[in-house]
Amino acid sequence: MERLNLKHKLGDKWISTLASIWIQCTSGSLYTFSIYSPILKSTQRYDQSTLDTVSVFKDIGANCGVLSGFLYTFATPSNRRNAYFGGPCLVLAAGAIQCFMGYFLIWASVVGLIPRPPVVGMCFFVLLAAHAQTFFNTANVVTAVRNFPDYSGTAVGIMKGFVGLSGAILIQFYETIFHNKPTSYLLILALLPTINSLLLMWFVRIYDTKEQEEKKLLNAISCVALLLAAYLMAVIIVDHLFTFQLLVRIATFVVLLLLLSSPLCIVPSLRAREKDSSVIHQSLISEGQRFDQEMEVHDTRDSLEEDNLNLLQAMASVYFWILFFAMACGMGSGLATVNNLGQIGESLGYSNFENNTLVSLWSIWNFLGRFGAGYVSDHFLYVKGWARPLFMVLTLSSMSVGHAVIASGMPGALYAGSILVGVCYGSQWSLMPTIASEIFGVKHMGTIFNAITIASPVGSYIFSVRVVGFIYDKEAWGSGCSGTHCFMLSFLIMASATLLGSLAALALFFHTKNFYNQVILRRLLHSLRE
Repeated sequence: MERLNLKHKLGDKWISTLASIWIQCTSGSLYTFSIYSPILKSTQRYDQSTLDTVSVFKDIGANCGVLSGFLYTFATPSNRRNAYFGGPCLVLAAGAIQCFMGYFLIWASVVGLIPRPPVVGMCFFVLLAAHAQTFFNTANVVTAVRNFPDYSGTAVGIMKGFVGLSGAILIQFYETIFHNKPTSYLLILALLPTINSLLLMWFVRIYDTKEQEEKKLLNAISCVALLLAAYLMAVIIVDHLFTFQLLVRIATFVVLLLLLSSPLCIVPSLRAREKDSSVIHQSLISEGQRFDQEMEVHDTRDSLEEDNLNLLQAMASVYFWILFFAMACGMGSGLATVNNLGQIGESLGYSNFENNTLVSLWSIWNFLGRFGAGYVSDHFLYVKGWARPLFMVLTLSSMSVGHAVIASGMPGALYAGSILVGVCYGSQWSLMPTIASEIFGVKHMGTIFNAITIASPVGSYIFSVRVVGFIYDKEAWGSGCSGTHCFMLSFLIMASATLLGSLAALALFFHTKNFYNQVILRRLLHSLRE
């Protein structure tokens, strides 16, 4: 009996969730490309065009995660009670191997341990390292959805939020321990995420259990995430204003580690003080009984069992292509914005300090969008019964406004517009996987949402190269371009594109409204009655 109790304490869904969060915190190494790209450029004797080509393969690797989805589906047992030995662990191990091989080969090339590889070889190394993130992401996000089916939006928001913060976390680690040592940092990127994943992957499991206070505990983790984001934002701003000394950097990093470990104390404490919220639970039961009386099941999609479509079946659905188009508009224009923030600021006369602050704070706005969209859409789905695609409509239309604000070139417009675009861009990373799991089912979720994610580099290429780059070169005189005209037309085009994406999402909302009312809410209420 004691052995079983110990296994329950060490092996429940909350330990699994915390393990996934900590893996996510070190899996965003591709967001720190700017730290080691100068040493990569100098040692490999690349020009800027060649370095940009290498960077493109980083984006391709990070956004093409269909293989991770196939592996998760193949390796995860259909019987969830046996999932303790299932797929998440194998997917994380595959990601760890790719991460180590990719970054180790990059490091070996930089220090001269191996002969200088051709450009195509370096592109492969970078793609391999970035591709590892899709395995970490798939394992943690899909497992969170399966562990918390009643609060999938919040669970996805937490996982996506922490990977959004991981870039800022790794930069703090670099600034504290390996300041001005990008070569050593490359070796750490080969070791830290790999060791972290291999140690924690044994705890990431699918559990077929439910607790009455799941929402309260998820909210506690959400509060830690918000506090961590606020702390990182404060550190970034103060560090740009006053250069930190080594002791100060160490102290700030220790506080960061304490914040990351705080859920270990918060979650058991809340679970120990759990009280029976019978009033709320009974009201949900009554609501579920009302649904049972009013609705008859006429279609297989109205059953309480999920209709799990595979990738080919999903691609035959118009819903898949609506999501793909909307993400190409939203994620693509968002990536084009962050990739050109520094150049936009330079053309508007911003100082290097202002440009660096803009880029550094983007990860915070990205986090707020990723986390907030999942949490808010869950709340309104329960309280108001609003279908989740509605929030994709709202965020894409708000992103359109953000692009228009940047295009205006008014004083402070770049700051205000980047906040709006950053938050709405991050929102898509939480909304799309959750919507995909609800429409197509969770069995093949990893494959389907990773296939839709390919829209991100497709849209980024169109907007970055064919729109922003083309118009900038056309407007430039000599070696550069100065003034609002350099990017005004580009951002007006992206504003129009995201508005078009919001209209596509609006069509998805109307097409799935009855499905959400009759199936998703019914499934959630049935789950709460169990």
